[in-house]
Amino acid sequence: MNGKPIAALAGIACAGSALAAAQLVAAAVAPGSAPVAAVGAAVVDAVPEPVKEFAIRTFGANDKLVLLLTIGAVLLVAAAVVGILAVRRIAVGHTALALLGAAGAAAALTRPAANAAWALPSIAGAACGALVLWLLYRRTAATEPPVPGRAVDRRGVLIALAGAGVAGAAGWRLGGTGEVDAARDAVRLPAAVDVGPAGEGLDIEGLTPYVTPNADFYRVDTALVIPRVLPDDYRLKITGRVKHPIELSYRDLLERDLVEREITISCVSNEVGGTLAGNARWLGLPLADLLAEAEPEPGADQVVSRSEDGWTAGTPTAVCTDGRDALVAVGMNGEPLPLEHGFPVRMVVPGLYGYVSATKWLVEIELSSFADFDPYWVRRDWAAEAPIKTFSRIDTPKPLKTVAGGATTVAGVAWAQHRGVELVEVRVDEGEWNEADLAPVIGTDTWRQWSWTWEADPGRHKLEVRATDAEGDTQTRERRTPFPDGATGWHSVVVTAE
Repeated sequence: MNGKPIAALAGIACAGSALAAAQLVAAAVAPGSAPVAAVGAAVVDAVPEPVKEFAIRTFGANDKLVLLLTIGAVLLVAAAVVGILAVRRIAVGHTALALLGAAGAAAALTRPAANAAWALPSIAGAACGALVLWLLYRRTAATEPPVPGRAVDRRGVLIALAGAGVAGAAGWRLGGTGEVDAARDAVRLPAAVDVGPAGEGLDIEGLTPYVTPNADFYRVDTALVIPRVLPDDYRLKITGRVKHPIELSYRDLLERDLVEREITISCVSNEVGGTLAGNARWLGLPLADLLAEAEPEPGADQVVSRSEDGWTAGTPTAVCTDGRDALVAVGMNGEPLPLEHGFPVRMVVPGLYGYVSATKWLVEIELSSFADFDPYWVRRDWAAEAPIKTFSRIDTPKPLKTVAGGATTVAGVAWAQHRGVELVEVRVDEGEWNEADLAPVIGTDTWRQWSWTWEADPGRHKLEVRATDAEGDTQTRERRTPFPDGATGWHSVVVTAE
């Protein structure tokens, strides 16, 4: 009989072979149909809101990677245990593989964009795992000691592990973004017919740049696998309660009169002092123009935007048509949208948190009503309408930093999209409020940089900031978590002056 370590490796080899085969089939079906991706997406849908908030707060843009690594670790341990148990009862291995295949197929079929073919990767993976199990575990021969059970083919385990690694790598490569990356690189965006003004940022060390580089722009979404949409295959449908349904190709969009605007967007999960906000220069088609062509019917008070992977957001129709720069965007900071930010097409609506306005990988705009349809996050008890709250943040000095005494620059950003920031105030050790200097602003839909010179006395100090919007409403001191419609509270940092 072989020892437990080789049996554990055999179990891992079987599970690895199953997942590798599934990944290869998923490359042909849809990347999101792979069992790990499908189960991960189902977990994202099912976990309670406090857990999601903790993941975003703790891991930020790496939350999806952490989830996938956690699933992988659980599978690794489970496969090792099953491998050991299968030595005495081979049925344990078959049962585990059947459960793995069933769970993967069920999770894949529950995805909004799924069809019957999405079950194939998990089924094929389970079948491949069962074949490897049969090859690796053999009954003990009559000449061997009369110990009930099976022996494990040591050499076969090594071959199976190597094969699973090669097949898995091939599956990831075939199901990767290479084809879409190449198609994106080939896109040449047309010049905008209406170019909005460009803002100028303050040159202060440690201050967030006025325009956020694409590589640094925050990413929060539910997509464990980035949807792959080729421009040549792309279609945007405008459906629902409209008099004239519309279908447009990617080329149709590019040939229309595009505008370019600087707009700040923010995630509702942004904590006080958080960085889940960014300002970019967006190129796109005014959403109001498309809706005017489609002619929404009376009572169609909600614009439901749908992603390639089935995710939905609901935006008030009135907000999309009230004159603000709501865009069906194709460009970001002078280039086609990055894949992780919605290539080829996304929505950008100033003044609302992203979960009700900023659908990435946009493929459908459906006119509906709030009474008839609850989008993805609304079904999870987030607010149906979510205007962005007035927010301000201290970027420099950093928390717990030691600064030189005397004149010290305190600076940061503040935003109140579609209302605008009129005043930013800073105070030290809960003393009097001091008015900060505001950078010039091009409109109400971008954030505003600010700075204040502090004469720092030696010792430990607490700095606080608050903003007031153009309507005269001052940011509230009350601390609230993001759920259900955005965090509130003043940002503060503690620093030591020498």
